[in-house]
Amino acid sequence: MEITISLPVALTSLFVVAVERMPVAMESLVPWRIGRPYKRAALAALGTPALTVTHRRCAWRPVGVNLPDDERRFLRRARHHVLVSSTAPPHDHPHAVQVARAAARALAEECGGLVVDPLTGSAVVACDGCPGERPEFQLGDDWVGWDIEVRDHASCPPWNPSDNHACACLRVTSRGLRRFALPELTLEGAACAHSLCAVSLLRAVAHRLVTDHLAFVAAHPGSAARTISDHLHVDRDTPDDGTPFLVRLTPCDDPGSLGAVPRLRVDPAPGATDRAACLKVAPPAGFSGTLNDWLCATQRPGLVRRVPVDADEAWAA
Repeated sequence: MEITISLPVALTSLFVVAVERMPVAMESLVPWRIGRPYKRAALAALGTPALTVTHRRCAWRPVGVNLPDDERRFLRRARHHVLVSSTAPPHDHPHAVQVARAAARALAEECGGLVVDPLTGSAVVACDGCPGERPEFQLGDDWVGWDIEVRDHASCPPWNPSDNHACACLRVTSRGLRRFALPELTLEGAACAHSLCAVSLLRAVAHRLVTDHLAFVAAHPGSAARTISDHLHVDRDTPDDGTPFLVRLTPCDDPGSLGAVPRLRVDPAPGATDRAACLKVAPPAGFSGTLNDWLCATQRPGLVRRVPVDADEAWAA
């Protein structure tokens, strides 16, 4: 079976920079304080839909974000916020949003502010070892977040990761793939004891999807749709590991709370049909065990490309 993904004409991503005060005029910071290699692109894009910077003299009230207490306290103290947005066609991604986030990082660095990505629902951490935005694109560099939900936790048996039949109360959903004109990923019905395994697997699936998708839109600018198989091959570490590991993808409805995050505008292609809001990840056709059996099997050494939960660890190809 094949899945058709409708591609929009343009996507708008938004970053919020919360600051306690603006020490200088914003025009003296953007684009002049943006580091290489994004300064030249920011100079060309500033003032166009590709890069819009708006200063607001009020606190930003977060909706649908998951921030630790210290960052929430900072937001309550902040008396200003700056909206940095980028509107660009899919084939200009990820460079267009890297330029916008580089501008947001530069503002935060100069003003002692906090960059929040409402689409992922989290803050953008400082880039260790680089002056701002990394030159290379890495999906694990705060471009994707994860919603982890546990239904009816009180009825779950004691935590036991070796018990593959323990419960089925876990749902994990990505946040951020829509930025690249892709449906979000969700895995539902696993045991809550396997939340880290579920996130690890979905990250590997997201990495493969985004890598293939960015290559497609770059090679086919202006395309209104892309067709993929409902069975995705997740590559293993080395050729000696054998054939890739398979996952099955099924289109599904908007996954709950993500539909309430109004931070991504999509300009649909003319005549495009409704886009799948998410793709459910499940065992491939013919797998005879439970979802928990399959999830554990994907984490065994040599079966699937291992992706660490810590985003600071390598995501690069």
